[in-house]
Amino acid sequence: MTTGKRVVVTGGAGFIGSHYVRQLIGGAYPAFADASVVVLDKLTYAGNLDNLAAVSGDERFELVVGDICDAQLLAGLLPGADVVVHFAAESHVDRSIVGAADFMHTNVQGTYTVLQACLDAGVGRVVQVSTDEVYGSIATGSWPESHPLEPNSPYSASKACGDLIARSYFRTYGLPVCLTRCSNNYGPHQYPEKIIPLFITNLLDGRPVPLYGDGLNVRDWLHVDDHCRAIQLVVEGGRPGEVYNVGGGTELSNHDLTARLLAELGADWSSVRPVPDRPGHDRRYSVDWRKIKNELGYEPRIGLETGLTETVRWYVENRDWWEPLRKTGAAV
Repeated sequence: MTTGKRVVVTGGAGFIGSHYVRQLIGGAYPAFADASVVVLDKLTYAGNLDNLAAVSGDERFELVVGDICDAQLLAGLLPGADVVVHFAAESHVDRSIVGAADFMHTNVQGTYTVLQACLDAGVGRVVQVSTDEVYGSIATGSWPESHPLEPNSPYSASKACGDLIARSYFRTYGLPVCLTRCSNNYGPHQYPEKIIPLFITNLLDGRPVPLYGDGLNVRDWLHVDDHCRAIQLVVEGGRPGEVYNVGGGTELSNHDLTARLLAELGADWSSVRPVPDRPGHDRRYSVDWRKIKNELGYEPRIGLETGLTETVRWYVENRDWWEPLRKTGAAV
């Protein structure tokens, strides 16, 4: 079954958004096999046209360079859209600690502007892509979707604000919006400021890797392909107004993750440089994703062992992609 639907993807030149676009155009989601895709991206430092090179020549693809905070642009772009998937966000916690203003502008004002434009245009399905970080930190167990939002960084607070605006637009106006909250993503095309690509590229360049604090902060790792499949399940079958957690099923401390990356790249612990912990560093994230499994049939398919090996190989083989982007900085 095909649809011929028009899908607008905000932030579609970034890491996760571009993967979703490549999969959508490439036929990975059969129900949307002939959908047309419009990417709206401001092309900030994390937006990269190379991420869309594989689909840029497809007649179903269109790129619009612009800001999600531009209400006039959205008013001209969204009429006729069947689906809007809202990826666009500032997402690096360290950057939010140094300067929160851009996060509040993009993740709060921008999300409001997108939702209002979707309401005005009568968009049939909206998906707000969010993060498990809005829940805060959890010592044991896993968060269900009903857990109170207790964000601890300017980044996560700005995403929580966006989530609450989305909820209000469903409750007040009936906008058919769903929310997804994912665990830590990894995979090809991830900007080398996040821990996995930062450590890989540092080690490939013979540089030390910065490990925060005692290295015992725990994250659940989700391959970008699994995340995007989950998003598409929500696009196709999610209940409006509902939140869906998306997990990868593999929790690791940063210390254990570092050990795996060292082994993958033939390095040892002499390459690791402990650095002071960042302010407000959440100790552990863990989402309960039984809801999306039971309702929509989601299961992660790419285990961390396979996914990490393939990700390392991609960075080894694509130095021309990441080398121009190299910046020094602490890991997440």
